[in-house]
Amino acid sequence: MNIHDVFGLRNQGRKEEAYEAARANYATDKSSYASSAMFWTAVDVLKMRVLEGRMAEAERIYKALVRLLDTLKDEKGWMHNAMKDCQNLIVGKRAQNNLHKKRADHILLGEWGEEVAADYLREKGYVILERDWHSKHRDIDLIAQQGDIIVFIEVKTRHDREIADPLQAVNYQKRTNLIQAISHYINYHNSDAPWRFDVITIVGALGCSNPEINHIEDFALR
Repeated sequence: MNIHDVFGLRNQGRKEEAYEAARANYATDKSSYASSAMFWTAVDVLKMRVLEGRMAEAERIYKALVRLLDTLKDEKGWMHNAMKDCQNLIVGKRAQNNLHKKRADHILLGEWGEEVAADYLREKGYVILERDWHSKHRDIDLIAQQGDIIVFIEVKTRHDREIADPLQAVNYQKRTNLIQAISHYINYHNSDAPWRFDVITIVGALGCSNPEINHIEDFALR
């Protein structure tokens, strides 16, 4: 297959085939035309790999393109612009992946913290009534009973206190949402039992055996 055929495959949208054909030609032909075909088909495949989430392969192709570009004439700057596009795609995808990972880690940490808090309360003689009780878009992490008192508990978990004390997350908006959720729970269960609101903060790495636990009873919601 010659270079004209490679560009033909590319124009037909058969990018993987064009890339493999360009690689085969480039192994024996380092002419500017063959190098150009190698460059543009590699750009196509790099973009595909980013969309597929195959970032390690995309970055390997990018490094190869940097080396290849040094051997090519790019009088109109089209190749350099294509390289900028590739770089932006890789950087953007990496940032997106990191954000997703942080969100996933945050969820796992929160779930672990709630489990630690529930175990702590059971050891103190509380009976866990509800986990993650929802009222529309508002939620209560734990609802427990201590004697005849219903206790609504907000659990805040952090890896450490360097960024912010977990207690700071129980802000005005959070307290407002909790008041509404607690009111809904009491009305839904038609309960006239005494109740209070507690905050439990957990500080420690996910899964650690000795996290720092701080239990604040009767935390003011207003």
